[in-house]
Amino acid sequence: MSPTPAAAVTASWREVAPAPVILLSGPEEYLAAQGFESVRRRMREAEPDAETVRLDAAQYEAGSLIMMGSPSLFGGTQIIEVRGLSQMNDAFLQDALRYIADPAPDVVLVMHHAGGSRGKKLLDALKSGRAVLVECQPLKKDSEKVDFVTAEFRTARRRIEPDAVRSLVAAVGSNLSELAAACHQLRSDADGVISAELVEKYYGGRIEVTGFKVADAALAGRGGQALAMLRHALSTGADPVPLIAALAMKLRAVAKVYGLRGSSAQLARDLGMAPWQVDQARREAGRWSPEGLNHCIQVLAEADAQVKGESRDPVYAVERAVTAIALGGSGTAGSR
Repeated sequence: MSPTPAAAVTASWREVAPAPVILLSGPEEYLAAQGFESVRRRMREAEPDAETVRLDAAQYEAGSLIMMGSPSLFGGTQIIEVRGLSQMNDAFLQDALRYIADPAPDVVLVMHHAGGSRGKKLLDALKSGRAVLVECQPLKKDSEKVDFVTAEFRTARRRIEPDAVRSLVAAVGSNLSELAAACHQLRSDADGVISAELVEKYYGGRIEVTGFKVADAALAGRGGQALAMLRHALSTGADPVPLIAALAMKLRAVAKVYGLRGSSAQLARDLGMAPWQVDQARREAGRWSPEGLNHCIQVLAEADAQVKGESRDPVYAVERAVTAIALGGSGTAGSR
């Protein structure tokens, strides 16, 4: 009688170790590829002669998995990598269900399912306790990408400045494999701590200007950079209305945390913000006075009305708001 399978466990794609059955679940191909590589690398460390074979679940021929998982006449350990589970054919579904019920010894089966309902019966069986589960979901939030870059450098035992992390995410964060490649290039090409200036040198031309990036520069007091990015955004067709909305959202966050004490986690719960947003707003709040904050809130309210039809020159209204915020409210930014 076969032993009762252990409860399902989860593992990070960075650290997943060899196990009888491993499911990489999610559409992010880069994370799945790294999950495969992690298992392969760790297996080679323990078993240098381990053989790797690959199967396509969509083009699968009946019996292949069972045959490959059978004990070898010559012994040895084997890794079976299966891709394309989201398009698996019926033959693979049936063989996989049969195989995971009694996995072969000295075999590591690693499978990737990119999403969708195809093969739900197999996924349910795997998630009920017969596999190590590795999430490979897209990193959609900038905070997740910031954590990813930070971990990439920490794993490589290299230091990168927080501003450099944010600049790198702004420059190449839309594609995770490109972001990982950029991390590798910076580690390879530069010695010492990776600075924001170095990231700007390598990738500054790729930064996609948005209202939030303009707002970040303005709130950090980088007026020249904020105005340059604003003018670039406007010249490429950006609408002044969402630009003002982004400025207002960032300034409201500063106003929410201004003068408050307590942990980031507690304030995040109280204010309906993420902890990282609280931390960022607190850093930005350090350069403000109550008078300056009130002044800029008034400037933004005026700019909001002007870009929505009360002014014949909405561009000037946005520039005035950016300038006032970059000055921290210490200047009045005059009027025409």
